[in-house]
Amino acid sequence: MKKVLILNGHQYYDVVAKGELTNHYVDCANKFFEENGFEVRQTHIEKGYTIQEEIEKFKWADYILFQYPVYWMGLPWIAKKYIDETFTQGVHYESDGRSRSDASKLYGSGGLMKDKKYMLSLTYNCPASAFDNKNSLFDGLSLDEAHVAVHKTFKFCGLKPLETYAVHDIFKGDLNLDLELEKFKSVLAKNFKG
Repeated sequence: MKKVLILNGHQYYDVVAKGELTNHYVDCANKFFEENGFEVRQTHIEKGYTIQEEIEKFKWADYILFQYPVYWMGLPWIAKKYIDETFTQGVHYESDGRSRSDASKLYGSGGLMKDKKYMLSLTYNCPASAFDNKNSLFDGLSLDEAHVAVHKTFKFCGLKPLETYAVHDIFKGDLNLDLELEKFKSVLAKNFKG
């Protein structure tokens, strides 16, 4: 049975970020995985965690789904804190990859999770048109390029990326959640049923 860890990286802020949208995505993913024969474990970071238990979850999982809202172009600080606390315990990577005796070994190649994959699922206020647009805020960066720090963190640990999903314009007032969840499920199907 395939095993997936769902990380809920939401951080609560009254009025603007209560967590309902993130919870819809986590619930949708959980249902998808259970219906498709996955064993599922979850961590809702804001509700607390034990570092050793999280390390064991990463060892256990074949896949990681990281669901989080984008705050000020990045991770909520509590999700970054989770990564800092759980990834620095020496079980996600052996070293930074370099070797004094072998110059061909490159920085970032010492990850211990090379048999695992991850998917980012993001909720955004900005429009999709802000990406791949040299005249917009992100200066032509793609969605994934704008999240290079998170991608490189997982790559440093050896994980391979799956297609990223993002929902945009969440505060615009015309979000069709049912339609967006169908798009999300189609990305899940592409990433996890193939």
